[in-house]
Amino acid sequence: MRKSWQASLAVAVAAALIGTTGCSSASAQGTRPPQVNQAGVVCNVKVMSDKVKDVSSIEAWKKSYINDSMTPQEKAIAVWTSMVSHQHQESPPAEYLQSGGLVVDPIKIMNVYGYSFCSVAASEMCELGKVAGLKARGLGIKTHNVMEFGWDNSWHMFDASLINYFPKPDGTIASADEISAEVRGWLEQHPELRGDGKKLTAFHFADGKTGWKKGPVLLTNCPWYTPTGWWPAKTHGWYSTMQEYDIKPFITQDTPSLSYSVNIQLRQGEKLTRNWSNKGLHINMDRDDAPGCIGPNAGTELLFHTAKFGNLAPGRIGNGVLEYDALSDKALPATALTFENLTFTDGKLRVKDGSRSGVLVVRMPSSYVYLTGAMDLTAAVGNGGSIVASFSDNNGLDWKELSNVTAAGAQKIDLSKKVFRRYDYRMKFELKGAGTGLDALSFTHDIQHSQRPLPALAQGENTISFSTGEQLSTMRVEGSIEDFGAKQLRYTSFHPQMVGLNDRLGGTGSLTFPVQTPGDLKSIRAGCFYRGPADSYQVQVSYDGGKTFKTISTTPTLSGDSANSVNPTTTDIPSGTKTALVRYAVKGGAALDSFWIVLDYKPAAAGFRPVKLTYAWDEDGKERTDVHIAKTPEETYKITCAAKPTMKNIVMEVAAQ
Repeated sequence: MRKSWQASLAVAVAAALIGTTGCSSASAQGTRPPQVNQAGVVCNVKVMSDKVKDVSSIEAWKKSYINDSMTPQEKAIAVWTSMVSHQHQESPPAEYLQSGGLVVDPIKIMNVYGYSFCSVAASEMCELGKVAGLKARGLGIKTHNVMEFGWDNSWHMFDASLINYFPKPDGTIASADEISAEVRGWLEQHPELRGDGKKLTAFHFADGKTGWKKGPVLLTNCPWYTPTGWWPAKTHGWYSTMQEYDIKPFITQDTPSLSYSVNIQLRQGEKLTRNWSNKGLHINMDRDDAPGCIGPNAGTELLFHTAKFGNLAPGRIGNGVLEYDALSDKALPATALTFENLTFTDGKLRVKDGSRSGVLVVRMPSSYVYLTGAMDLTAAVGNGGSIVASFSDNNGLDWKELSNVTAAGAQKIDLSKKVFRRYDYRMKFELKGAGTGLDALSFTHDIQHSQRPLPALAQGENTISFSTGEQLSTMRVEGSIEDFGAKQLRYTSFHPQMVGLNDRLGGTGSLTFPVQTPGDLKSIRAGCFYRGPADSYQVQVSYDGGKTFKTISTTPTLSGDSANSVNPTTTDIPSGTKTALVRYAVKGGAALDSFWIVLDYKPAAAGFRPVKLTYAWDEDGKERTDVHIAKTPEETYKITCAAKPTMKNIVMEVAAQ
């Protein structure tokens, strides 16, 4: 039975991969794109300021905030500081990929959004704490979530959303149980205040807003209260703490991920603009749930306290723009995923042999979530010819026709509904007829990013560091377990083979995904978050069509109440591999909350080429710009601001040659 399943899966994988993914390998399409003398795409482009910490990946975050000489308490405070610095307390962004639809990935929150709420912050800190070598667990209290780190045989509470922790007289940090015991003990002596928010508030603000200082000593001595008893953001205060901790804390946690990292990739004709401002666009536009920090005065009203934690940005939500003029990309035959039976001369694309169709597949990956999208093309159509444009958001496994062009001229196609909440998609053009082609093809997208981690300038001398990391591109296989309708892809969108599992992907069996990359596969990061016995899930990989599988997962990490995360990475991949099967092998009693497969591969046209960096800011009411051409993969330069700058944007693009 097992052999027949493997054989059928191998056939299904081959059918799914060949001819649908747009891969330009000889086996998939019969035509290998021509090579170019210089790089066509530069991967992992990064620009940093010495005034802002790097949180672009989990490795960068750890280097920025954690070092081996720290004590456990110092590491815990560093984790808390990083979350307070980069996640503002707001109505959370919804991508509908993880349990409940929330975004629970600390590196994604830090770079793409910059805001969420308490349960997300607590869960993210648990994952960051584990990276720092700390035990961690999430906790629920009354209408609020916090978390604890464990060391020296005791637990210690940290709250990043309301910005507090409680030092004890000996300098150690109190646990949630200790805070609860003090609050409940004090309320037992003041039963007239228990459960009455109005009376607690009146007590708090009595005697010139100093009444709260007559409360529990552990709270009175907390350094994070303002003199009038507010937490730093002044959204909550002593009166709310007295209500939240009037309960026995209990273990609970959302389902976090550590799968995101920033990988900015630039082709000739591609430009990324990141703004220290927004147009009012955001990820929750379709559910009328705008975060308060999108407002024009967010920097002065809601984010006033964030300067204490290193924030130089005037706001939190940024709306950037990603643009790609594909026919200005001289390396298009190599950067395209498929370039078959086509000629490309002087920026014009034509069918080479009119008796056969020409095929162009263009990939549009982004490190920042798409909010809008538009495609502009100018068609040249030969006698009886046509151009069919199709869209894929599941790595080329399925295609949806968007337009069938049968007449020459310009067209604009709105992609917004297709790309909303996506980070990657592909466009395929099937061109028929002699003389048929494209005279123009461009893509424009509004994106969402957090302003907080952008490489801001400060008054005085600023050191700017430019670098390009390993020349690898990234693909993802990730879909929701829950059915959120058209809001997001589901796990079934990626054509898995499921054996013996129930509708919550639990039971005893397996879930196997076929994957293929356009270039040589260099690493696989495949993880999941599940609830059940610690050894319920194993991640396995096959490079021979399912004949053999190798287990790559390590010991699961306990995270909350019967909740476990598995997040293995493998680089032990046979040379020249472009296809694989990734399998989640399941024992009974577990339920999968979320999963992710991240594939790093070497694009055929990847390498270094000069990158143009343009800063724009206002200084004493006057606009200033700085343009720098980075001519080597790593270099630094200086920008000096005579007065405090108000940042506007930074633009990154391949330099003209």
